[in-house]
Formats: sequence, C-alpha cells, structure tokens
Amino acid sequence: MPPQDMTTAASPSGGAAPGHPGTDHLLDVLQHQVAVFARRAEQTRLGGVGQVRNSMDRAAYLLLNRLDVEGPMGVKALASGMGIDSSTVTRQVAPLVDTGLVKRTSHPEDGRAVVLQLSPRGQSRLEEVRASRRELMSQVTGEWTEEERDTFCALLTRFNTALAARQAAHQPAGAEG
Repeated sequence: MPPQDMTTAASPSGGAAPGHPGTDHLLDVLQHQVAVFARRAEQTRLGGVGQVRNSMDRAAYLLLNRLDVEGPMGVKALASGMGIDSSTVTRQVAPLVDTGLVKRTSHPEDGRAVVLQLSPRGQSRLEEVRASRRELMSQVTGEWTEEERDTFCALLTRFNTALAARQAAHQPAGAEG
C-alpha cells in the first residue's frame, strides 16, 4: 500500500467532505494532487525504468525534445516557444553543448546568428530516455483502459495549455518567462 500522503485519501470524484462545499473540496484535492505529482516527478525525474543512465533532468529533456520536434532554431525562438527567458535557455543549453547532445551552428541565411541543433548523439540519447519513460508510463498505467489513458492525456494536455495561457496573459509587456 502506498504511503499515506493524501494521494489516495481524498475522493477523486470530489465528493464533499464534512463542512466543505463540493467544488472547494474538489479544487483542494486537485491542487494537492498536482503538488504530489510535481514532487514525484522530480523525485524520479520521470527517469523511466532500468538503469539510472535512462534518467534526464526536466530542462534537458524539454530542450532536446523541442529541438527534435521543431528542428534547429536560435536561442530566442527556443526560449519563446518554451515560455522562458533567453538567458535561462543559454544556461541550460551550455552543458548540452559541452556533452555533445546539442550542436551550435551558423544560421544558413545569416552566418552571424547561432542556431541550436540536436546532434546525432543527442538524438540517440533522447530516444533512449523516451523509450525508458514510455515503459514507465506503460507500467504505471498498465491497468488503465485505452480510453482512460486517452482521457488522462487529453485532460493533462488541456490543463498544461491552460496554465501556459494563464502565464502568458500575466507576463508584463516585453518580459519573458
């Protein structure tokens, strides 16, 4: 049985606790479950299964994944697409370049500009981590139906999209991340 940190103690259906309106109770359960999820994700770094080498910190994974999905791009475009500051991307990319996971190249149209690109080594490493994380997700949701997995993915995507939109709407004009 998992440790009691309220991950299973509260009703996911949002049934009202004594003295609490149903909606408030449901929102309390939601915010708590999001906090527990964030802690567990950081504890495991969603490293997947198998050896420790299959883990990768969140920043590196998100940067490598974005370069893989969207292709080579400059620091400003990468920062903007991720909703973070350019200086943060520069700081996070440096070790990826140092370890050969990302290459810095000249922009094909403006040789003065630098473009970040996933290296073959970075592609291989990213695929290794993805496979491990895919296996972890398979194990964690192994008893779920395909419909439950689909619903969870749709709702989690919707939740993340709403958080990103809220963050963008509350940024001061001209500010990044």
